[in-house]
Amino acid sequence: MAYPIENKFVIGVASSALFDLTESHQIYLDKGYDEYRIHQETHIDKPFPTGVAFPFIRRFLGINKVFPKELPVEVVLLSRNSPETGLRIFRSIQHYGLDISRAAFMAGRSPHEYVPAFNASLFLSANKADVQQAIDAHYPAGVVLPSVIHDDSQDGELRVAFDFDGVIADDEAEAVYKKNHSVPEFVAHEIANQTIPHKPGPLAELFKNLSFIQTLEDEKRKHDATYQKIIRIAIITARNAPAHERVVTTLKSWGVSADESFFLGGMDKARILSVLKPHIFFDDQCSHLHSYANTVPMVHIPYGIANKAK
Repeated sequence: MAYPIENKFVIGVASSALFDLTESHQIYLDKGYDEYRIHQETHIDKPFPTGVAFPFIRRFLGINKVFPKELPVEVVLLSRNSPETGLRIFRSIQHYGLDISRAAFMAGRSPHEYVPAFNASLFLSANKADVQQAIDAHYPAGVVLPSVIHDDSQDGELRVAFDFDGVIADDEAEAVYKKNHSVPEFVAHEIANQTIPHKPGPLAELFKNLSFIQTLEDEKRKHDATYQKIIRIAIITARNAPAHERVVTTLKSWGVSADESFFLGGMDKARILSVLKPHIFFDDQCSHLHSYANTVPMVHIPYGIANKAK
């Protein structure tokens, strides 16, 4: 019997984020649904190549191996496929040894509306329209962008990196900057409000839940000094001092913290990402993400002022 979903830290993932479906998608575009279905049936026992989110999801599920009594995390497949065409996806999941058993197959419709039904703190997909619909409905979601990902099986750590404004926090401060594209106005606003926490952004709950798992790890380490922590959380933001204080204020008010925080003052984030090598990086600025192409598993959060039409 599966554990109650409401007691889980859940991530929803589309097959387009978990696997590389380039070949299948092209068949669907060129030849239509019937040929697509036949292709999946013919290749049902051929596993899909791994996709951009695969290293992140594999490590995330590995948390349950460390906490077999609590089993705190779960991944749910949220798919546009039908159950029939989705058979190959589950065969691929089994091939790679991923503990994923719950799923929603929507037969061509977006699965985004079921994000809260599955208690998901994040919905990952390569389908921009599905993610935008989720964000518009105030659900946590991100678009995985094309990347060449190398998953080191000897690396047991799970490194998750976040931009701050428009991702963990709301876009209040970004709106101040966008109004006149004035850094001094942005800094003055943040200094004036440095004791007032930001409101949560779209991935605030994801950040908080990862932080909670870290508290479980801290407890485990108290009883086992040899235990090597899995989760490593980083914040990488264009802010610098003194605007950094409101970041600290916000996280402290939520009772969470990051393992590493980088306040770059506009410095290229790629310089940090190339050293940190996160298994996933969330940013609301798509133009920034493209500059890291083919080196980092990137997820665009199409939220707030940064993504409104100019």
